[in-house]
Amino acid sequence: MNNKLFVGNLSFRLADADLQAMFEQYGTVVSCSIPTDRDTGRKRGFAFVEMSTQAEAEAAIKGLNGREIEGRQLSVSVSQPKPKGGGGGGGGRGRY
Repeated sequence: MNNKLFVGNLSFRLADADLQAMFEQYGTVVSCSIPTDRDTGRKRGFAFVEMSTQAEAEAAIKGLNGREIEGRQLSVSVSQPKPKGGGGGGGGRGRY
């Protein structure tokens, strides 16, 4: 298991510092980020948090998955790597 976690169903009002404080209850937070939409700058409702050890990551999953924060039930799980290739984006090969 890796130590990077995916956090889904976040409140759009939650800040990086709030997220970090929430996960620090379970160990050392190496990094945390809440992605934003590149066009609007609005938060996208999910985040990535990296804990320093696997045990801390497991503790955070057990402690926070399903917990309600600001009226939303968090979904916390191990982050899965992005699949290689096959994304969207105009390579010029689509039908017109």
